[in-house]
Amino acid sequence: MENNNTQNTLADIRQTLVLNAPIQKVWDAVATSEGIAAWFMPNNFQAELGYEFHLEAGPFGNSPCKVTVLDPPNQLTFEWGKDWSLTFELTDMAGKTEFTLIHAGWDADKVTEFGQPHEEVRGKMSGGWVGIVEKLRKQVEA
Repeated sequence: MENNNTQNTLADIRQTLVLNAPIQKVWDAVATSEGIAAWFMPNNFQAELGYEFHLEAGPFGNSPCKVTVLDPPNQLTFEWGKDWSLTFELTDMAGKTEFTLIHAGWDADKVTEFGQPHEEVRGKMSGGWVGIVEKLRKQVEA
């Protein structure tokens, strides 16, 4: 079978967890500048379709981002850097919230802005997200 897909795509990173917090509280934590800063990275995000902002990635400098989907309180997607997208999906579960993080745009043939192969970074970030979403849990369940 011929594969015409020129991209050597790697699977999205997905983390799903049920948070013991109402959906609006979780939305405020993932779709406001202060909220995102508390569990992820400092930023100048605004909940506005097409809005361009930066995540302050410490030693990696400022990563340019752009809001591409804004559907409160259920979904936020933004482009991150040159290749990636980050999606936060929220589902109301009667006082609790199912939260799914999807980090997409991985390609085995590409390298990051810092010259690191996607494959290598994906492995690190896949593990890294586990801790990051636990920070989100602590924040919204407090």
